[in-house]
Parts: sequence; C-alpha cells; structure tokens
Amino acid sequence: MSSILSRLLLYNTHFAPQFLVIPSPSSRISSRRITCQKMSCTSETVFPTLRTVTISYSELADKNADLSMKIEEGFGPNGLGILSVTDVPGFSSLRQNLLHLAPRLANLPEEVKKDLEDHHSRYNFGWSHGKEKLESGKPDMLKGSFYANPLLDVPTTEAFLVQRYPSYCGSNIWPHSALPELEIAFKALGKLIIDVGSTLAFHCDQYVSKGMKMRENEGLEQILLHSRCHKGRLLYYFPTQHSNCIEDGDSMSSWCGWHTDHGSLTGLTCGMFTKDGIVIPCPDSAAGLYIRTRTDQIVKVVFGEDEIAYQIGETTEILSRGYLCATPHCVRAPKGEQASGVDRSTFALFMQPDWDEQLNFPEDVHIHDEVIPPNGTLTFGEYTEKLLDKYYHLKT
Repeated sequence: MSSILSRLLLYNTHFAPQFLVIPSPSSRISSRRITCQKMSCTSETVFPTLRTVTISYSELADKNADLSMKIEEGFGPNGLGILSVTDVPGFSSLRQNLLHLAPRLANLPEEVKKDLEDHHSRYNFGWSHGKEKLESGKPDMLKGSFYANPLLDVPTTEAFLVQRYPSYCGSNIWPHSALPELEIAFKALGKLIIDVGSTLAFHCDQYVSKGMKMRENEGLEQILLHSRCHKGRLLYYFPTQHSNCIEDGDSMSSWCGWHTDHGSLTGLTCGMFTKDGIVIPCPDSAAGLYIRTRTDQIVKVVFGEDEIAYQIGETTEILSRGYLCATPHCVRAPKGEQASGVDRSTFALFMQPDWDEQLNFPEDVHIHDEVIPPNGTLTFGEYTEKLLDKYYHLKT
C-alpha cells in the first residue's frame, strides 16, 4: 500500500468524510503541465484530506538519526512533496507575533504603504497589493504581501548585481516609524524557519546520497547555507463581505493559483484567521492548501498551527534527479455566511540557492528541459532569468 493511500485511509477513518480516491501506480517522473480544476460555488465535490508526514524537532536535531523513511514518505516519488516539523522550540510564539502584525501592516495609510513599494524589484521587496494577477487575468486585490530577506538587509552593494537580479539583490524596506515591530518579528520567525529547514536539508541529503553520488558541497544543505537570497513573504488576505462567491471564488485556487515552487525548499506556517480582531478557527472546512499528486489526484493537505510545513521546489527535484519531488499546489478561500468579514494572515519562507550558485544539471532533465542544457551548468540567477523569459513569452 502506498504511503499516500495508507495515510488517506487513516485520516478518512478517524477525521474526514468517507471519501476515497485510490491512486494508480505512480512513476518517478510526473508531468508539470497543470490543469486547473474549477469548482462552482454550488459544487458538492469533496476532496480527500491528508495529514502531512511529521518529524519531531528532536528527531531532526539528531544528525545520527536515520530519517530516510519519513523523508521518502513526504518528499519522495510517491509523496506529496510536503512534510511538517513538530515541537520546534519558540516557533508558536514567533508565529503569533508576526501574523498578528499582518492586518496592522495592511491597514496602514495608503501613502505609508506606497513608500514601502519597490517597482524595480518587480515588487519582490516591501509591500505589494494588486500587482499580481489571478488566473482569470484580473489584478489580485484579495491579498497583500510584504517581502523581505530575513537574514540580510543588503545582500550586496554591487550595483550591477542589483540591476541584473533586483528581486534577489535588492535591499529590504522596513516601516521603521509606522510599524517598527515588524522587522524584529519578521527576522526572528524567518531565521528560525531557515535554521530548521537547513537541518531538514541535511537529512534530505542523507536520503538522496543513498541513491546517487553527490559531489562535495552540492547537496541541499550546503546550497541553503551559502545563499544570500532567501525571501520571506508575509501575506494578508483581506476580509470579504460576500457570503458565497468572492472574486474568482468558483475556482479551487481562489486564494492562490496553481503553481509549483521553483526554488529549493519553502517553509510555511498555518494560517491565522481573525474576525473583528479576534482569532477564530477557519470558517470553512473546504478552505486551505490543495496539492495535485503525482497520479493527478487532488487532495487537501493539513498540518497543525504549531508545526512548520516544508515543500520541495523544482530546483531541488532537478538536482536530486527526482529523489526529492515538487508538487503543484494552490490555496482555496473559505465560503459561506461564516466566512463573511473574516481575514487571514500567513507566512512563507522561500529558501533558494544564491544567485551565483553554480547548479550542475543532470543529462536527463524533465522539468523546464527546454531552458536547461543537458549536463549543463547555470547559476541560479541565470536559471531564474530563463524561466522568467519563458513565462513572459508564454503570456504575450
């Protein structure tokens, strides 16, 4: 029995409605062509719910522990591309400290938020609202984002690098006067997620090294430790006054469109819902994170509010020759009368290689193979530029 099916049976037996999807035999390589599955506001479609594979922090901190089975169950070819770490010291309070600041940031005067925008970085530093597009092509007014590097306020002072890689090499923009607490809380939580993620990366390397020969200093742990361009994103979803359908609300991906992270490893917190300033449970059990499995099934994935979830990115899948796998995912907004006037705050930390990190690609590449030369070498910055060029071309 596959790991996904066994956890699905366990979760559905004890927690979820009796609904079962039996996956077909999976293969190591999955297609990255994502077909978005739409659901109308009146749809009765129910998707199975899966609990993430969990690893305790004490297990993770023990470098002599063999966590290969859990790494494979969560990140391997038959996994969901996600697992969560439990019992991380200090995480719960740091999460609450930062997420409580998201609505305060979003409700600052417009002229203050305007000063926090950075057009040159394509709004990848500072405040961003209405700059991204929903899958419908309309501006995304549902959420605001604040981006910053939690480790380095100024990753580089070399002007040509800032000009070439503005989304990585730009400088942080903090609301020092309007919300001075934000910088402290953002950096504290971001650093913790990176530290735990780097330890998780060590165990990922131990697992991958059992199946393939790894060159010195090219494992996931070393890539993350050497990077100067990790990026945190504090998200705030504005409260809606619609009881049934919000904009693009008929789509399963109404809060975040279907995508696969292209970096190395993404750390996630569980979202915090509030109404009139009071923290409440999620008002719609169907809302949340959805993943498309390698057998093309859609499942809802849950993890605890005191856990850090980690997802594999495409760069790691390519460099690990498919031993660690990324999956397409989206976020569905809550609907119904109980969702009216409810807002949501959450935090994502994108761990990615340094812009100058030399990535040695394998001969056989199944993701973005049209931009990666077989057995070729690109820096992460060059690789990212090729992807931007590819998707920009597709959109014109």
